[in-house]
Amino acid sequence: MGGGMWTVLGQMAQCFWLALAMLLEVHTAVENQVILETGCVEVMASKKVSKLAQEPNRAADDEDLSMSEEEEEEELEQENVEDADQEKGDDGEEEQEEEDGEEIDDVTEDKKTTGKKCVPGIVYLGHIPPRIRPKHVRNMLAVYGEIGRIFLQSEDRSVKRKKRKAGNRGSRYVEGWVEFRDKRVAKRVAASLHNTPMTHRKRSHFSSDLWCIKYLHRFQWCHLSERLAYEQTVYQQRMRTEISQAKRETNFYLASVEKSQTLDRLRKKRAKKGEVVEEKGWDFTQRRTEEEMRLERVKKSALSKKNLQKAQEKSRAIQEKAQSNVSLLAKIFNRGASHN
Repeated sequence: MGGGMWTVLGQMAQCFWLALAMLLEVHTAVENQVILETGCVEVMASKKVSKLAQEPNRAADDEDLSMSEEEEEEELEQENVEDADQEKGDDGEEEQEEEDGEEIDDVTEDKKTTGKKCVPGIVYLGHIPPRIRPKHVRNMLAVYGEIGRIFLQSEDRSVKRKKRKAGNRGSRYVEGWVEFRDKRVAKRVAASLHNTPMTHRKRSHFSSDLWCIKYLHRFQWCHLSERLAYEQTVYQQRMRTEISQAKRETNFYLASVEKSQTLDRLRKKRAKKGEVVEEKGWDFTQRRTEEEMRLERVKKSALSKKNLQKAQEKSRAIQEKAQSNVSLLAKIFNRGASHN
């Protein structure tokens, strides 16, 4: 009975929530319709107001047209009078126009010379003193020309980690790149500021530091971004390989621990049954001592002496055979010579 009661209550609750959702939908639809109707009414009212405002404007325009026609007639009469005076001053005006034309030509030539496309140039900063930030670099170099982008390379992560362990939480930059809007300005800055003091103010933190600037020929900002992306990918690849190596080592260690535990259990079982268990030993090969090396040399020399004796005996036997053959040949050839 209790289960049936709960199911009935659940069905009633579902019906209640469905009815509530339907009421909310109807309410929102009615509100949207009311908003649309009010919007239409407002649009119609605004149109009527604009029409009423245009009617007096039209009447005023008609009056303005009539007044403008009278003014045009008066202006035509004045122009006819002024034309005679202008004919007299045409000669002087032609001379002035020629002078103005020459001035305009000079201005256009200046625009052509100054309107050349500025190619940006990038300068490399080999030394960044501590406590310096990109805003300081911008303020110091903006005096010589317009600066675009600045990028300063921070220290390596391992160096930062060591500093934090030592208690130094400050970070510094190692090298940097500065983009000038005009490469000619960048060349001049690199040639003039290299190996010169950063500031001439004695109270500044950078008064004892020197500029280390080099102009990068045919170097673009996209090359720098590509280099940074390549370094990032190399670092990620190295981290992946190190992590995989560490995982392999830990897995091997865990597997060896489990294997040793299973072998220990097997040994204990065999020992309980009374079986003989062979304990696994470790064999180590050591280097030979000097005495062992000397004995080996003596053995080799003894063997070499025996080999020499055997070789000498063989040579003697061969010589003896050769002598017997010589005597036989001498007898044969001597007999032939005596017959002749």
